[in-house]
This record gives sequence, C-alpha cells and structure tokens, in this order.
Amino acid sequence: MLLLMAVTAIGPTTLNVVVPAVPEMANRLASDVATLQLTVSVYLLALAAGQLAMGPLSDRFGRRPVMLAGLTLTAAASVLAISVGTVSSLIVARVLQALGASAGVVVSRAIIRDLFDRNRAAAMIGLVATVMVVVPTLGPLIGGLLNTAFGWESIFLFTAISTALVVVWVALALPETRGLNAPPGAREGFVADFKRLAASGKFAGYVLAGTFGSAAFFAFLGGGPHVVITLMERSSAEYGVWFAIAALGYMAGNFAASRLSMRHGIDRLIWWGIGFEALGVAMAVALVVALHWGPVILFLPQLIISFGNGLMLPGAISGAVSVRPQAAGTAAGITGFTQMAVAAAVTQYAGMLMADSDSALPLALLMVELTAVLAVSFGLLVRRM
Repeated sequence: MLLLMAVTAIGPTTLNVVVPAVPEMANRLASDVATLQLTVSVYLLALAAGQLAMGPLSDRFGRRPVMLAGLTLTAAASVLAISVGTVSSLIVARVLQALGASAGVVVSRAIIRDLFDRNRAAAMIGLVATVMVVVPTLGPLIGGLLNTAFGWESIFLFTAISTALVVVWVALALPETRGLNAPPGAREGFVADFKRLAASGKFAGYVLAGTFGSAAFFAFLGGGPHVVITLMERSSAEYGVWFAIAALGYMAGNFAASRLSMRHGIDRLIWWGIGFEALGVAMAVALVVALHWGPVILFLPQLIISFGNGLMLPGAISGAVSVRPQAAGTAAGITGFTQMAVAAAVTQYAGMLMADSDSALPLALLMVELTAVLAVSFGLLVRRM
C-alpha cells in the first residue's frame, strides 16, 4: 500500500510543484505567465487522457510493465524539461510527464481490485486517495523552496530523481497482479471489454457517482476564490487557510470509508456520502441567503460536502472496477478520465458563472444541481443499498 501511495502521488506532485516557478519560467523563456500557465492546464488534460490508454494497456500487457514504462517516461520527460529552450518544448515535456504519471493513478486502482474484493478494495482505495489531498498541498511548498534556492530547473530535477527512485521501488517490489481476483475465463480484448462496460447501467452509475460526487467540490474550486477574495475582500492567504481546513473533511471521509466499507458495503457508503453532500449544499444555500458571516458561510458547508465526497468516492471507484474485474484497468481508466474531464468543465463553468456575480448564491445553487444529478443518476442506475 505504501508503494501504491507513492506511485499515486507522482501525478498530483508533478502537476502542482511547478506552480510557484511559473513567473520565473516565463521570464527565462521570454514568454508571459498566461502562456506558461499552459504547463499546468495541459498537464491536467494529458493526465486525464493518459488514463484512457494506461488502463487498457495494463489489462493487455500486465500492471507491472505498464507501471514501469509509464513512470520511466515521467522521469525521462522531467530530464527533458530541464534542457528545453522554448515554451513549446516545455509544454511537450509536461505532456509526456503527465502521460507517464497517469499510469500511477489508474494502474494502482486496478492493482487494488486485483488483490481485494470490492468492499475491501474500497477501504484500500480510501487510504490511497488520501494522498491525492495531502500531496497537492505540499507540492507548491516544495516547488517554491526549490525555485527560491536553486532555480526552476531544480524542480524538474527533483521530479526526475523522486520518480526514478519510485521506478526502482516498483521494479524491486511490485509483483504482477493482473487477474488474481478475476472470475474464471479469458479476457475478450479492449473492444469487447469497452462494449460490455458501456452497456452496463451499474458501471455507468458508479462512474457518475464518482464524477458528480466530486463535481460540487470542483464547482467550489472554480467559483470560491472570486467569492472570498473579490466579493468578501479577503486575502489569498486567508483563502488558502480556509481551503486547507475544508480539505480535512475529505481526508476524514476517506478514513471513514476505509473503516466502514467492509462492515456496510460500498453502496450504503455511497448513499451516506450523497446524504452528507446534500446536507452540505442545502446548508450552503441557507447560509448564503440568511447570513453574512464571511468565508464561514461557504467553508462550513464545504467541510460537510468534502466529507461526503471522501466517504463515497472510494466506493464509487471500487464499484466501477468491480463490474468486470478482468477489465479493471479499462474500467479504472474510463472512470478516471470521466471524473477529470467533467471536473475541468465544471471548474471552468463555475469560474465563468461567478465572474460577474455579486453574490455567492449562484455558486451554491450550482452545487445543489450537481448533487441532485449525483443522487438521481446513482439511484436510477445502481438501485442498491
């Protein structure tokens, strides 16, 4: 599990660690900050798209070789980023980094399903998912310290060395797990697996649960800064502190999922998570309309929403990769891509929605709508308790 946490951490670390160095990179590469920001946004898109490829490849060729190849690509692309002389070359290096790092995210989920039944897998995914919260908060700190002390090139040297160390760890410690917990019968190939998954209402229900279970958080991510910093006239530092507190709710939900999934099953945990999210978004609307307590009217509901998200997401992922265990990699790839693609769209839409708003109410109502889609889609497609 420690190894799977390490490989999962590479993707979000490599995404955020460069953020503090964007202004200096723009200056050194004779460009502007807006263009250099593409090194972050394009990375996120490539990380999502890469999961669609890495998941099926791990079903076809095995978890171990795909993991090794992907992380080796990330390490090599990090070295390439050090030697670039243009923004376009740096963006290419970042795309290669993300494609390789996607193996850590998606293949680790397939490995967990290979080793455990779906309820136990949810518990393990809950533990690993905590990394996806903790690491993004540490990445900018590491990048800022390295950039200040040694320059922006040291950030890519750090990612190259740290990823290479994980590659060695994988080579020494990761066995091949494909098919260990799958039902008897040979796999039918990617096209057949994709068709069977696409025809499964239960698979769609779990994918949509994972996707829209996170959507309220990403809506807040897109619209929250405008509300807190612009409308409430609070500092970005204060916003960061409040955001970190809200992130504790997600970690608590992950921990609760890891403790409760074996006893109650993933479907019940997903419904509980939906209940907490519904409570949180209803509270957000009520507080925004009735009170003027500053950031607390957003972040207190967000704490509850994040707890519900953390409680339900491991079960949603485990359910999706358990519909057809012999195609767990393909299922994990589709799930991860859908979640990240919708997250990017919701974040962008929320930012545009709030750009000209003088109230937090549109954001709160958007979160209500997303949670309603979550409850209806899971209820209609999965129909289990």
